[in-house]
Amino acid sequence: MTDSDDPDCPSFDPDRPMDPEEAAEGPTDPRVHPEASPGFDDDREGLDEIEVSRDVTIGDASKRELSASDVAPLVDESVATKLEALTQGDLVERRRAALALAEADRSRPVVDALVVAGRTDDDSEVRQFAVEALGKLGGERSEVGALAIADDDDPWVRAEAIVTLDRLDRVAHAERIEDGLTDDHHAVRRNAAISLFKHRGEAMCDTLLEQTEDPSERVREWATHLLAGVDDDRAESRLEEIAADDTECEIVRRTAVHALQTDAGKFRRQFRGALDETTQKLPGEDPLNRQPEL
Repeated sequence: MTDSDDPDCPSFDPDRPMDPEEAAEGPTDPRVHPEASPGFDDDREGLDEIEVSRDVTIGDASKRELSASDVAPLVDESVATKLEALTQGDLVERRRAALALAEADRSRPVVDALVVAGRTDDDSEVRQFAVEALGKLGGERSEVGALAIADDDDPWVRAEAIVTLDRLDRVAHAERIEDGLTDDHHAVRRNAAISLFKHRGEAMCDTLLEQTEDPSERVREWATHLLAGVDDDRAESRLEEIAADDTECEIVRRTAVHALQTDAGKFRRQFRGALDETTQKLPGEDPLNRQPEL
């Protein structure tokens, strides 16, 4: 089967009709498209001749570490056992416990333990999973903890904190979320824009127009996608420019074409975006932060 035969991985076609579900949920990850892969369609003698423009890290995690997001081993354990694992376990046990506690009944010991883990654990993934769990538990103490964790040194923890603040109360925390627009990491900037659009809508036009020139193609892609919900001549003009720009990456151009085909009012009403937890596939596998799309 060729790429063009695969409905989940179409080649770029500006006339392809927009899928309403795709419009509502957001742009697809460019990494699922083989034609967007480094070295695609190039005649290379070896891997060392392929130039990779993305930041790529070859991981060395063990099989056990890779299974840390599987909370099944803790499903039938008591809250006390999960708290012990979070505070005294090894790296994998702490990660798994943080995720598992998201399904516990909200109580002060649980929330306080997650806040402490989110602020002080040596492992960034434990901190990230902890703030994710706080977002699912909710409550005032979770919000206070998430606000503190939002200043973490690790960008993925900060990005997850934006997801949590959005989930807990995006309107109440809009000012803190807005700070993320100027973060030095693209995941945080993107998450902040998505959250703010969800309650400000067309008032985000200027910000989104600015983000269409962001250094990160993922930020540009999402800004372009969100402009579909802005009924403004400037937005339409910019989308037309992007769609016709041969120097722009294909996934951003395709997103611009789809945005131009979208009814802005309907888009705003239907938009849920990637901060909606219903798009998660596995515990801890947030589509914004856990999958290698950022």
